[in-house]
Amino acid sequence: MLSKRYTDMLSEKDIIFEIAGYGRQRSQEIGAGNVFDFSLGNPSVDAPASVNQAICSILTQRPALEVHGYGPGLGIMAVRQAVAQSLNRRFSMNYGPEHIFMTSGAASALAHAFRAVTQPGDELIIFAPYFSEYKPYSAGAGLTTRIVPADVSAFQIDFEALESLLNPKVTAVLVNSPNNPSGAVLSTPTLKRLAALLEERQKAYGHPIYLISDEPYREILFQGTDCPYTASLYANTLTCYSFSKSLSLPGERIGYLAVNPAAEEATRIVEVCSQISRTIGHNGATTLMQLTVGACIDQTSDLAVYQRNKDRLYQALLEYGYSCVEPGGTFYLFPRSLEPDAYAFCKKAQQLDLLFVPGDVFGCPGHFRIAYCVPEEKVIRALPRLKELAELYR
Repeated sequence: MLSKRYTDMLSEKDIIFEIAGYGRQRSQEIGAGNVFDFSLGNPSVDAPASVNQAICSILTQRPALEVHGYGPGLGIMAVRQAVAQSLNRRFSMNYGPEHIFMTSGAASALAHAFRAVTQPGDELIIFAPYFSEYKPYSAGAGLTTRIVPADVSAFQIDFEALESLLNPKVTAVLVNSPNNPSGAVLSTPTLKRLAALLEERQKAYGHPIYLISDEPYREILFQGTDCPYTASLYANTLTCYSFSKSLSLPGERIGYLAVNPAAEEATRIVEVCSQISRTIGHNGATTLMQLTVGACIDQTSDLAVYQRNKDRLYQALLEYGYSCVEPGGTFYLFPRSLEPDAYAFCKKAQQLDLLFVPGDVFGCPGHFRIAYCVPEEKVIRALPRLKELAELYR
């Protein structure tokens, strides 16, 4: 008999991929240049040349068994060392390789983090707007998800709502900064206040409350943005990272989990991750990609296009009458929809071949997400359509 849990999930629509599928179909009908698909968060810039150079060097200069054989369960020691040293240089931390666990991207890092510091039945707190996959990730770990409603004025944290949800069953809190879908970055005052609150509550409850920080967009920051390194402000922090956005490698599925050395049982958490892998079939990140990112650890793609796209779109949205909190990073904008029903608004946009994702998908009705990881010329050509859409509501 098939698993009811997973067969039930088949009936849950993935709206984002549904919209992207419509975009591909529409592109065949009228040409890709005439469809303004802002649905998927797929990087639009090439990986730096150094990535391909590193891959070629690894494949030609290292022994085949070293590249293609099984690697250590926690990750290649030299790569873990490179990650630790990079974090220490950049954020004044004191990680060692024993605090780093290599993963198949940020999703895998989250899967391990959730299971390492919670028990089935515990509560996990997340903040709207949130990445839509957090719910199945949490459910897969046997957790109950509690959602703090969005602070739509600035997309920081509604602390009154958070405090009402904190209770002894909460063993982990998840933050995503820079945020998908809003592009907002949690400020230093916000994170310091969160850290102080969690310190107070974990003492009151008599157990740790771990802060899981999901940071795949950490390198896509805009000029003047205050973006503290979360783990530097709270000891019990687990940082989940992916090279998908910084190096434009989403298809390679490579990332890591970094446990703050000051966290309770820090090295034990990393050791536990190898046992979690046995139960979820992770079995280690690919050797080739570990060696590649280790060789390119402090490099990024040319990410400047995202700021240029943001600037054009944000200024145009304000000019046309939209309301939007200016992003501090990522490649997303999250404006208010021009009618309360964001699904209806996105359907109307679709008639102009503008493809957006309704904010309901991210736990924030009345908004819509624009993924502007597209060529600059497409953003420029989309602006008259955005203006036309706004004029439909006047």
